[in-house]
Amino acid sequence: MDLHLLATFFLLVGLELVLGIDNILLISILTDRLPEHLRAKTRILGLAFALVGRCVLLLGAAALVKLSTPVIMGLSWKDIVLIVGGGFLLFKAVKEIHHVVENDADQSGHGKEVAVSVGSVIAQIVLLDLVFSVDSVITAVGLTDNLWVIYSAVLLSFIAVLAFSGAIASFVQRHVTLKILALSFLVTIGVTLAVEGFGGHVPKAYIYLPMGFALGVELLQMRFTYNSRKQTPKKA
Repeated sequence: MDLHLLATFFLLVGLELVLGIDNILLISILTDRLPEHLRAKTRILGLAFALVGRCVLLLGAAALVKLSTPVIMGLSWKDIVLIVGGGFLLFKAVKEIHHVVENDADQSGHGKEVAVSVGSVIAQIVLLDLVFSVDSVITAVGLTDNLWVIYSAVLLSFIAVLAFSGAIASFVQRHVTLKILALSFLVTIGVTLAVEGFGGHVPKAYIYLPMGFALGVELLQMRFTYNSRKQTPKKA
């Protein structure tokens, strides 16, 4: 492997890890309504099926690149996928924000109803991951035609996401303010996907830097609250 392919490999790993952040946030939100003993299993299955779907996209990379050709009203199939996927993500995130704010969660659910909801969650994880992946796959194919490099980057990033997804998802689910922040992030991603579908361009730095700053402020606030509670003397 020459230096150019090695640099491309690490660039693709970075792109996939950024995509992985979106996936972890999405998965933590989608699995939150499931009983706790089903969350880890659903998360792993959702990620595994999403990986298979992304590999299938890579197998059809040549056809996927052709999705950029306009087909109707100046929009390509790629644009349509981004618009529909962004709209659905926006709807889902806003609905979940309402669910969290109104605190109307129903944690009950057994038997067939739970099985159906597990299947629904996995399907949503896979479909939204495919929407996220369209752009990254086209970018990967544009960077190199070496499928070994692309598959290796996807596999390595998948292992990293799988290793940290449980801890991050549990952390988000335990803290309501972080959950709302994550949902706000998904709203931004949904709007961005739709804008790009209509031909606009939103630099990723405009999304990730403000959200990273907001996350840092929230973590400092959480640390302050924790220290304040620890220093408050308990009543006899």
